[in-house]
Amino acid sequence: MADVKLTIAARIYDVHCADGQEEQLHQLAALVDEKARGIQGGTEVRQLLFAALMLADEAQEARGTVEKTEPQSDSLRAAVALAESREAEARDELRAAVLREQAALKQLEAARETVSSAAPTRPPHDRALLQIADRIEALAAKVEQIP
Repeated sequence: MADVKLTIAARIYDVHCADGQEEQLHQLAALVDEKARGIQGGTEVRQLLFAALMLADEAQEARGTVEKTEPQSDSLRAAVALAESREAEARDELRAAVLREQAALKQLEAARETVSSAAPTRPPHDRALLQIADRIEALAAKVEQIP
């Protein structure tokens, strides 16, 4: 248990507090002292009474502000959770698309090997297949650039 000397409204008070709480107690006493000194006239008790009332009023206003912002915080948390869920779904879809693209590239390579091992003259449909393969490779390169 720690002993602390506090000065409030020009009077010294000896107070006990838990170890490690001394600085917090000094800060609170400074706040009460500031309010008490702002009240002119009257006795010390009257100054402390009005200081306590003003601090209680400020605390009540702060609680009201917190209560008003809690529903907004809840809706923001829900929006963040929804966005994170959608992001995870988009990542899964992207991974699936990349896997499909990789499988298509493997099939394309196999088709190219088949075409290149075939007769030296290529019929028109083989050229069309090669053009399609080139387009798939170009699309694959674009997909790889997506973060």
